[in-house]
Amino acid sequence: MSQFILLMTRILIIEDDVNILRNTAELLQLEGYLVTTASNGRAGLEKIKLETPELILCDILMLDMDGFSVLGYVRQDPDLKRIPFIFFSAKSDVVDVNAGIAAGADDYLTKPFELEDLIASVEKCLEKQKFY
Repeated sequence: MSQFILLMTRILIIEDDVNILRNTAELLQLEGYLVTTASNGRAGLEKIKLETPELILCDILMLDMDGFSVLGYVRQDPDLKRIPFIFFSAKSDVVDVNAGIAAGADDYLTKPFELEDLIASVEKCLEKQKFY
């Protein structure tokens, strides 16, 4: 993917752990993505409404609104339902991963993850989205 295309690609990260949010945002910015962040599910939904991202990276376990609720909102909205959605969570059992995918997520990363896995997932989901 060319650097110009990456700079135009806005990713929203929704994560309630400040350190994980900051580190993940920094990693993606260093790769050339335009990153917006939200520290909880409700704030994430507001950001989605204000500035529609090209991809959403969302934690599952958050206090005010969990990632499944955010995903449900996105998938029910005709204007948003095609946005690639990646869960990332400390819940790493096969049952958890399958539940995330069954709920409509495009991919599922388990924490902690390697930079290569994050970038591969983002690129795969963005490439897949081009065919919609």
